[in-house]
Amino acid sequence: MSEPENESAAAEPPAPAQPPVPAEEPATAPAEPQPPARRLPRAVGVALATAGLLAVTAASAAVTVAVGKPDSHPAAAPAAPAVTAAPTASASATASPSPTAEPVPVPTAVPSVPAPVSTVKGTVSGGKHAGDLRYFLLPIPAGGESYGPADGMTMTDEDVADIFGKQDGIKDILASYGYKEGATRMYRTADGKVEVTVTLLHFGSSAMATDFVKGYTVKSQDPIDLDGLPDARGYLKKPKQQAYTGSMTGIASQGDVQYTIDVDVKGTPDKALLSELMKRQRDWLASGG
Repeated sequence: MSEPENESAAAEPPAPAQPPVPAEEPATAPAEPQPPARRLPRAVGVALATAGLLAVTAASAAVTVAVGKPDSHPAAAPAAPAVTAAPTASASATASPSPTAEPVPVPTAVPSVPAPVSTVKGTVSGGKHAGDLRYFLLPIPAGGESYGPADGMTMTDEDVADIFGKQDGIKDILASYGYKEGATRMYRTADGKVEVTVTLLHFGSSAMATDFVKGYTVKSQDPIDLDGLPDARGYLKKPKQQAYTGSMTGIASQGDVQYTIDVDVKGTPDKALLSELMKRQRDWLASGG
């Protein structure tokens, strides 16, 4: 039922030895995905306003999903009238044999198969995360359905470049923050009404992850405050019609991991939902479960 809109700015990498500081954001700028296709987070553009001043700008963003009309089912064709054959004299004169009893199958018990247990592990100490980054992805709520592997996906360098529009120099820019790895997972809630995409980027230190967030903005969405998350950035885009999908994006960091949560929901989104998801992700990163 979705009609995604497309999203994407050239950048010059900051000097790795001197972590960039946020600057003015340049004026540059994802429908319900069909499983099992993978959808990466919304594309963003990264640009340098002036030498040594980095601004990360999400070019966005809005995913417009139209609700399709119900399928029209043709009326079932009327059943042909049953034809009853008249009994013949020979048939009536011949006695039918007595039915023979057939053995009744006895059902056998089928052992229940336990749900697969994840073997993905990770640890956190003093804000430093180690192990498999997928372990720190926000757990899927009860009844939720994952698009793709239930444990989420490890992102290649090309995957990360994709979410930043494959802009020139993006890998160098990320390297200047000590970028190490990325992980992502998308799921739908049990009621089928909300789709959530969580993306984690692992940086060289807590300070580098914090600086990355400071320069990260989302174009084409309106800034919003996220209750209980003073250092997070929130954005919301209302749909043109309530039959379409609204979008929200939250950006924050915890320790040396920067996390982004994208939410798509029919109608105007409630920012309280995004705030709750962001808090849960923050706590999961802080405690490691």
